[in-house]
This record gives sequence, structure tokens and C-alpha cells, in this order.
Amino acid sequence: MSLLSVQKLTKNFGGITAVSNVSFTVETGELVGLIGPNGAGKTTLFNVLTGVYDPTEGKILLTKGDKTIELSKLPPYKITHHGVARTFQNIRLFKDLSALDNVKIAMNEDAQYGLIGALLRLPRFYRSETDIDQRARAFLKEVHLDELAEIKAKNLPYGKQRQLEIARAMATGAKILFLDEPAAGMNPQETQALTKFIKDIKTKMNLTIVLIEHDMSLVMEICERIFVLDYGKLIAEGTPDQIKHNPKVIEAYLGDED
Repeated sequence: MSLLSVQKLTKNFGGITAVSNVSFTVETGELVGLIGPNGAGKTTLFNVLTGVYDPTEGKILLTKGDKTIELSKLPPYKITHHGVARTFQNIRLFKDLSALDNVKIAMNEDAQYGLIGALLRLPRFYRSETDIDQRARAFLKEVHLDELAEIKAKNLPYGKQRQLEIARAMATGAKILFLDEPAAGMNPQETQALTKFIKDIKTKMNLTIVLIEHDMSLVMEICERIFVLDYGKLIAEGTPDQIKHNPKVIEAYLGDED
């Protein structure tokens, strides 16, 4: 059973079909890319897959142990609870909080106290907060960001902000990550560092990753399979080499001879 199964997914906005009858599967441990020209529907598809939009038609099925969970109508926080997390094109960190606090926020479901415990500062509150702090620091060390723990997110270099956003998504306990243009706005050195970071966390954390990216050198280097969207429709899938030589993909990006 595939980890993620997308079945005939469609999203309409009034009379406009942004995603049309898209079906694909993602296997456990894969790193797959989603590419296509501007306006192809990539981010809309991500938004449907992660609960930002409800699908007009179709199903999204997640295999979790011996259970199959339909994500299609769940709100984002419940989808996250099932081990699915994402990043965005525009970095959405809490910029006035430290890197450590950004990660701790992602662990809020692990808090072992309620509202009254927090207000009264009961012993359970302090025990739980200490535990979360220790685990957040250990997590930052695991992804080689521990030296940034006390620095405010807004003061980090752009590439490190991207890495922190990915790390925060992972800190929710995610097993499948959706990365929306993680290399957007990066210079070549930052992109190279990000490429290594994604490779490392995938292996170390046993993650499944789906990414949208316009940097084709990054996509071709790290993706095992690639899906191509054009005008909301899935027009091709295959290995990087197959995609590079696919006539439909070449036409989508460059146009036909006319």
C-alpha cells in the first residue's frame, strides 16, 4: 500500500479548474518532485493536499500503520496530527521568536497540561515545559541548527530561515513533508546548502518528501520521481532522465515548434 494515494483530485474556483482529475501515489521514503510552468496548479494542489482548500472532487488517502485515513475533508491541524506537514513559498516563521521557540511551538501537542495548569503554573506545567525545551534543543542539534537556538528567526541568514522552517515542520512529528519552493530566493551557495540539508534530513529522519521547485538542478539532483503539471492536469511522471526527454514536458515549458 502506498503511503499517499491521490485519486482523481479536482479543485474548481467558480468556473476555473485549477487542478483537474489528478491521480498519483507516493511510496514510503520517496523524495518526489512536482514541477510545471507558472500557473500550472502546483501550489493549489499542495493547498488541497494539506487541507488549506477542500477538494471539489476526489480523495486523498494516507496509509498509517494498518489503517487508511482519508485526508480529503480534514482541516490542516488534523492532517498535521496524522503526520503530514508543509512549508510555504513565503517563509512563515515567528520572526520575533528564537529558533528554539519556533521549534517548541511545533511541539505544542505534546504539552502535558491544560489551561488551568498553565494559568496557575502547576508543577506539571514546569515539568512539561522543561521536557519540551530539552527535546527541542536535542532536535535542533540533530538537524545541525543547535548553534542558532537563541537567535531570533528574523536575524538568521535567509538560507538558515528556510532550513528552520523545514525543521519546524519536522518537529510536529511529520513523516511526510510537503516543501513549497524551498529554494525560492536563494543564491547558488544557499541552494547547495539546502540540497544537502534536505538529503540529510530525509535519510536521518526516514522522511517522505514531496517538493515543488523551479530550480531544475535541485530537482534533477535529489528527486527520485517527478510529476509534471500543466494547466492543472498531470501530463507526465517518471525519473529525472525520463522527464528531461519527455516531449510533453518540453512542449509545456518551451512551446511547440509553431
